[in-house]
Amino acid sequence: MTSEPTDRSRPAQRQAEIFEHVMQHGSVSATDLADLFHVSLMTIHRDLDELERQGVVRKHRGGVSAQPSSVFESNVSYRLRAARAEKIAIAHKARQLIEPGMAIMLDDSTTTLELARLLEDAAPLTVMTNFLETIKLLSTIRGIRLLALGGDYFPTHDSFLGVPCVDAIEALRVDMLFASTSAISGSYTYHQEQEIVLVKRAMIRAAQRTVLMADHTKMGRVALHRLAPLSDIDLIITDTQASPESLVEMRENGVRYEIA
Repeated sequence: MTSEPTDRSRPAQRQAEIFEHVMQHGSVSATDLADLFHVSLMTIHRDLDELERQGVVRKHRGGVSAQPSSVFESNVSYRLRAARAEKIAIAHKARQLIEPGMAIMLDDSTTTLELARLLEDAAPLTVMTNFLETIKLLSTIRGIRLLALGGDYFPTHDSFLGVPCVDAIEALRVDMLFASTSAISGSYTYHQEQEIVLVKRAMIRAAQRTVLMADHTKMGRVALHRLAPLSDIDLIITDTQASPESLVEMRENGVRYEIA
């Protein structure tokens, strides 16, 4: 009599567990995964191909990673866990800039999500965002007028992007934009995803002031697309682990910054 397959032997279940393992460790070799899940290396590579097709990880020689590269933006599940303490500190610093009665915009970054968690006592406040997690969070807070920026839903980012989202943003004017990005180097900010670049640029144009919330892991890095020159940013808030070289570079480019 043939025994029923275990959950781990089913591809979908195994791939979910592989994804969770990669999220926890950042980068893992295919050999280690094959040993961990007691399957062949060929089976693991098929699983990794499927996870890469879904856009949640990227394969590299010998393994797989959830960490960002110059052309790959990490899945939102990984970003929610990365540099959490630094993001919280930056969010508390940014919160000091918000006053009741303002209209603010939050992008789809996990850093601005930490700021959204601090807005319960900021009412009355008007908040616009394209990040589904932030929409769900703020929808429960009394005194906050919430404008959800719709568009094409991207599961990898848990946000709305595309032409409809850009059109919605361009019809608005806000006091302040709080945003983040994947990379800052020289006199420019960068991001891996073209769709996100277009939305963030529209957000910058819609704001009287732009505050960039960027932890130290974003400094001294580049990505595929130039997002905006630092001259378009009114203030950068970073954390205490930002390298002296990065801070000098920002000063030399005339960028105002604060340390959280």
